[in-house]
Amino acid sequence: MAGSQSALLLRRQLAELKKTPVDGFSAGLVSDEDIYKWEVLVIGPPDTLYEGGFFRAILDFPHDYPQKPPKMRFISEIFHPNIGADGNVCISILHEPGDDRYGYEKPEERWLPVHTVETILLSVISMLADPNYESPANVDAAKMQRENFTEFKKRVAACVRKSQEE
Repeated sequence: MAGSQSALLLRRQLAELKKTPVDGFSAGLVSDEDIYKWEVLVIGPPDTLYEGGFFRAILDFPHDYPQKPPKMRFISEIFHPNIGADGNVCISILHEPGDDRYGYEKPEERWLPVHTVETILLSVISMLADPNYESPANVDAAKMQRENFTEFKKRVAACVRKSQEE
């Protein structure tokens, strides 16, 4: 039952995004046969180092969505403190609901069933513009951004250029 409810919700969210597109990203299914796997294109936000980039990512939804968050992984190369070297996105709203065992995040910052694909992707765009150094998924990127910003900018610019060619 949970699977059919989540599939219905995801179809509704997909239809809404097609009817009313949101600036900064586009989303669709990887395959028409699988409502739980989406491909998204995140457009680098204006006035950031990522401006002009077109970064592809996959959103994998669990069958008990929206009770549990999806996982998001960039398949385009992207150098960012909150995106692991493997492309996995690490932001609070994609973390399981409830208390953070490390005491870093408040429960209300973590996944809540009211989140939608739109709120997730807007949070990712915000994360691109404003990284969280306190909780990096890519320690090298966080360290470089803090200690050698010129080199960090070069690495990000290379990712932006590569994303434009893909």
